[in-house]
Amino acid sequence: MAQHVAADGVEGVVDGLPRRPTPSSVTRSPVRSPLTAEGLKTWHHVVLSAVHDLAPVAQADLGRGVRLDPKGRRKSAVSLADQGARLLKRCEKAAREADDTLFAPPAERDRFTDLLIRISGTQS
Repeated sequence: MAQHVAADGVEGVVDGLPRRPTPSSVTRSPVRSPLTAEGLKTWHHVVLSAVHDLAPVAQADLGRGVRLDPKGRRKSAVSLADQGARLLKRCEKAAREADDTLFAPPAERDRFTDLLIRISGTQS
């Protein structure tokens, strides 16, 4: 049975996983305020995105996927409920708007993205 993650259940996804401190450079980002308005922190957004991309995923695998060490060997499958999917869409919109603010004009964003792809070795 899949554990559903919704706006009011984000904390349940990471129960049993150690929390990592958020670097101050991330907490000051333009996306922090919209996430805070949704009642989320940056790591909540990371977990929601990972659940969306990997679902259904074992909770322990999810923890490893976002580079957190899970406590125990949880076998429950995690996936997003409709409410969690809507929350993720709002977060993604806030992230895109933050990108537009940080990388204006768009040519700068495109150049930055191209450079990241080149140095990551993920260019196809």
